[in-house]
Amino acid sequence: MSKHQLPDAAPGPPRDPERWLPGESSETLLVTGLEILRDEVERIVAAAGGHLTTVPDAREAAPYWDTAAAVLVGSDIRDLPPRRRAPAVLVGLHGDGDSLWHLAVAVGAERVAVLPDASAWLAEYLSRSRSPAAGGRVLGITGGCGGAGATTAAIWLAQSAARHGARVLLVDGDPWGGGLELALAAEETPGLRWPDLAQASGSIDPRQLADSLPVAGGFSFLSWPGNRDRYTGVDAGTVAGVLDAARRGFELVLLDIGRGREALRAFAWECDRIVVVAPAQLRAAVATARLLQELPPVDTALVVRGKPGAALDGALIAESVGLPMHGIMPEVRGAAAATELGRLLDTGRRRRVRRFADVVLHLGGENTG
Repeated sequence: MSKHQLPDAAPGPPRDPERWLPGESSETLLVTGLEILRDEVERIVAAAGGHLTTVPDAREAAPYWDTAAAVLVGSDIRDLPPRRRAPAVLVGLHGDGDSLWHLAVAVGAERVAVLPDASAWLAEYLSRSRSPAAGGRVLGITGGCGGAGATTAAIWLAQSAARHGARVLLVDGDPWGGGLELALAAEETPGLRWPDLAQASGSIDPRQLADSLPVAGGFSFLSWPGNRDRYTGVDAGTVAGVLDAARRGFELVLLDIGRGREALRAFAWECDRIVVVAPAQLRAAVATARLLQELPPVDTALVVRGKPGAALDGALIAESVGLPMHGIMPEVRGAAAATELGRLLDTGRRRRVRRFADVVLHLGGENTG
């Protein structure tokens, strides 16, 4: 598994540069035998001003696969050409249901587009594939089980990256989590929250988004409100548009994903990398192994929360769930109370926490827990 290096100034190249460079052709390749899917994608590509090559199966796709600017695979395709790059997007229809997401994992697709709802997003994605611009990294944080400490880890990582001079955005991906802003004591800080973006459509200007977001701890954040008001949520197209603008406007985007299925689908598939936080407990290891079945096929690593000498050590937990261990998240006295009182940023200044965050972000140092 490759390591991400946090850029010091301008965003550096992604972990796999070939995925972000245009091919030798500006053509989009669609592999599907479904006429209804072909017609939908043809309309989208035409609206985006692109060119589409459509083939019915993997055998006929092979000559075009590596030179296409983007490869789209329909939900009817099960076999891919051997030793080729992963398809950029798995496209399907609402009727495909949950099987679409499981198929995306099986074929290694980088993104999923459920049509026609994701039509606008797919058009923008294809436009970027023909002339990709440098963008920031998107790192997802999720808990292997409930109460694992993923939100705490995400805040500490955002605080550490900002301390090193990066432009950072922390995104609250869990509408049922009570509002990340409460842990930052920033509920009164002016700026946009998710409900303010619910009606956003089309391309979002990165600078305008950055200027409109609240700031705490040296980083920008986008939170669900920390109040009792009822919200209907935001659709996947809005999430994709916001995160696209975030990627173009920040050097590092940290997604506090949550563990709900809808949150995983909306946010996890936008990540370049995912860190799973799990306590050093047997039940947590079992829950984490189950969670992995819902995650997209991107680089994923484990952070174990616990003290050295715990009943189950980090290496054993990592081996049992099948993930490389990427650090030990320290148990900090008073962290739970600090979260309730909105003082979590204070705990992030402690030496052990800074060391942990720097290791996860590959900023040097040794993680001794």
